[in-house]
Amino acid sequence: MKKTLFLCIATSLMLVGCGMGEKKNAPQDLVAETTTDQEAATVVTEGKVAPDFTLNGPDGKPVSLSSLRGQYVVLDFWGTWCKWCVKGIPDMKRYYDKYEGLFEILSIDFGDDEDTWLNAIEKFDMTWKHVITDEESARQLEEAYALEGFPTKIVIDPKGVVLNISVGEDPAFYKYIDDLFEH
Repeated sequence: MKKTLFLCIATSLMLVGCGMGEKKNAPQDLVAETTTDQEAATVVTEGKVAPDFTLNGPDGKPVSLSSLRGQYVVLDFWGTWCKWCVKGIPDMKRYYDKYEGLFEILSIDFGDDEDTWLNAIEKFDMTWKHVITDEESARQLEEAYALEGFPTKIVIDPKGVVLNISVGEDPAFYKYIDDLFEH
């Protein structure tokens, strides 16, 4: 009985991923522009247009979600402090390679300082697009995207409409990607 209860709890934690309270605060000196107040007032759900935002990439230049319109995009909300986010990187890499050219990943780092973030991109050889939040942009994105935990992966179609939201490191996300691109 105890073993069954333990397995149920462990499985639940694995699927949920890292909770919102576990992340550290990012430095405030990073420049970031996020959604307008009007856009942020509409919480993202499947079937709605994803709010645009602009954050800085590894080279310090701004990257906006709207610049990726016309292609499928996976928003990957993560941080190095989140063990499930890091555990999921090999699968993300495998799927990025498997469906090369069919979608773009935009990883949005929460809670890391710039050096930790840049080192993680290099260490894990994450070859897709990346941006980092500061404290204010993190708060705005958490509200606008109704983030419940980390990692959260959101699939967006070429018109900007949210197709799928996956919280935690869930195998169902990868099945969804297979179903989307193997039609």
